[in-house]
Amino acid sequence: MVKADASKLDWNNLGFEYMDLPYRFLATWKDGKWSEGELTEDNTLHISEASTILHYGQGAFEGLKAYRTPDDKLQLFRPDQNAKRFHNSCERLLMPAFPEDKFVEAVKKVVKANADFVPPYGTGGTLYIRPLMIGVGDQIGVSPAPEYLFTVFAQPVGAYFKGGMTPMNFTTSQYDRAAHKGTGEAKVGGNYAASLLPHQNASANGFADCVYLDPVEHKKIEEAGAANFFGITKDDVFVTPKSPSILPSVTKYSLLWLAEHRLGLGTEQGDVYIDQLDRFKEAGACGTAAVIAPIGGIEHEGNLHVFYSETEVGPVTQKLYDELTGIQFGTVEAPENWVQQVD
Repeated sequence: MVKADASKLDWNNLGFEYMDLPYRFLATWKDGKWSEGELTEDNTLHISEASTILHYGQGAFEGLKAYRTPDDKLQLFRPDQNAKRFHNSCERLLMPAFPEDKFVEAVKKVVKANADFVPPYGTGGTLYIRPLMIGVGDQIGVSPAPEYLFTVFAQPVGAYFKGGMTPMNFTTSQYDRAAHKGTGEAKVGGNYAASLLPHQNASANGFADCVYLDPVEHKKIEEAGAANFFGITKDDVFVTPKSPSILPSVTKYSLLWLAEHRLGLGTEQGDVYIDQLDRFKEAGACGTAAVIAPIGGIEHEGNLHVFYSETEVGPVTQKLYDELTGIQFGTVEAPENWVQQVD
């Protein structure tokens, strides 16, 4: 693959496709310790055919973004929270956690080295960053790998919503995303591989994605596709499900704080029953890629429940989106320690 050329990119029409940028970070774990790590131009990982990532899925990853501000500075949004979640995911899979401070340093090195690929302010584009750890080495038995690779690469991506946010309809799935006490709280590949078929089924039936219900009784909402679900009640409470199999979204916890401290809403983490959707006047899915994807309606057992509108974004959802993206792009004052500059 030819290296990407920043001078040839159409910043206003970026998608979400892989690009071979000039630099990425790579560190190795062997004999009980991590190497210092370094920037490299090689986008190919050279691993053994017996690597545990290939056979047993021993791998974890993260997703975060770098933003260009109006005064042309580069900044990250709460990377320490991604480092913490990555640490927890690695521990769940018996992988040696990469030090959290070194994680943030590695991300900053990759952003700085590829600074030309951070889209200009005003295009809505960002630099998407993918930290990844995999088990490698000669290990065919079902046990932790003898060696590990930690890498961080990046790619410029466009605004998730072309022409503004548009509500999307979801449908409930008969499949489970993850089991309680499984790996649902960890950001690991198996959770996403299992979601491919449910997503395909939802898409084939005209829906943006599927809503996963609790794996015990299939009565409570857990996640919306690859994102966390939230609803705004008729008495202005920001509600999001609580479950041991939900990925702890950095975006969700940020929205919970902003809902309470910036918008004056009540907040609640608890059960969200699929047969009680009429308590919500607005709903959405939240995550790194879209920030917020407004949900127009949810179909369940043949019935479509519409929230605010199938065509227009609810006012509370819009305010939350504007507040959070304003912080990320540097036009709204950020809470303490939410933003880190890349120098």
